[in-house]
Amino acid sequence: MSTSTIDRAVDQRTYASYARPLLWRLVATREFAVFALLAIVYVYARGSIVGFDGPLTIYFLFLESAPIMLLALPMTLIIITGEIDLSVASTMALTGAMLGIAYTKWDLPFLAAVGVALVVGLLCGLLNGFLVAYVKLPSLAVTVGTLALFRGLAEGFLGTESISGFPDRWTDLLKDRIGGDSSYPLFVIPLVVLAVAFGVLLHFTTFGRGVYEIGLNDEAARFTGVDIARTKLILFMLAGGVAALAGIYQSLYTVARGDSAVNLELQVIAAVLLGGVSIFGGRGSLPGVLAGVLLIAVINSAMRLDGVRGEVTEIVIGCLLVASVIAPTLLTWISGLVPGRAQRPAAAPPAGTTPEPPASGGSSLTS
Repeated sequence: MSTSTIDRAVDQRTYASYARPLLWRLVATREFAVFALLAIVYVYARGSIVGFDGPLTIYFLFLESAPIMLLALPMTLIIITGEIDLSVASTMALTGAMLGIAYTKWDLPFLAAVGVALVVGLLCGLLNGFLVAYVKLPSLAVTVGTLALFRGLAEGFLGTESISGFPDRWTDLLKDRIGGDSSYPLFVIPLVVLAVAFGVLLHFTTFGRGVYEIGLNDEAARFTGVDIARTKLILFMLAGGVAALAGIYQSLYTVARGDSAVNLELQVIAAVLLGGVSIFGGRGSLPGVLAGVLLIAVINSAMRLDGVRGEVTEIVIGCLLVASVIAPTLLTWISGLVPGRAQRPAAAPPAGTTPEPPASGGSSLTS
């Protein structure tokens, strides 16, 4: 094959993903749609709802949505692999209960009690990950069972008792503001650090590429060298560890109770799916998920300030979630009704060159 033939083939090669302008590729995504919807809802709430533009709105919005933000980070990676973890809220309650018991009843130093809670969270994730990754049980069935198990342990340990009285130094640190008087609580800093760490892990590492490959096709991922069992075990242990952090946070922010964070896993999954992660796996990004979490937090805060009942807020968020799940299928169906674009004609050969006939039995470079 001559050099002129190769050059002509490269000129004629097209890549579907890059066939449209860069601006269009950035705008025509679910993540951009979530960011745009977040901006619209926020601007509307600031201009229309009394009290939403006050100095405390952003402060409490971040404090109250922090557990959902934390739990959504590992949940994003788990759902991209095609799995799910319904036990994160129960793990959060159990680790909060263990923090309170270790600190107040076992008289351990506070940091040692925090270590106990983190170990319990990792063990919860290890149990889920082992059953899913190595015993090959479906994650939905496994985590429904551990949801009840961990919740039962938390309520069995504490009953109706609530534990408070943690060191003021830690509770005050949690509620302090960045710079002393800004609208953002100090807790936003470790939250951002953790989000960046998960973002780098998912989008810029070999481990993250393996997560996407498992979600797209686990058999193909295995042939490319991805250790599927180890990847899933690590992800479920990360979910347990981060749920422990959320349980510690919730105990310091309010109190440690066995019945805390009930049904919180549904809000976490809703935020992840709303942020553009496919429930079938293989697709999604962490920025979109964070926008989804903030969108739900803004809607909750705005409707509460407007005097709307909680049930109505749940209906609105539920409808938004159903619409976000249906939208890709609907758009695909609509695009199927549009006649296909005519194939672009091949570029004319450069002047002064003679087209060569294709070699018999050879493969074409054009696609």
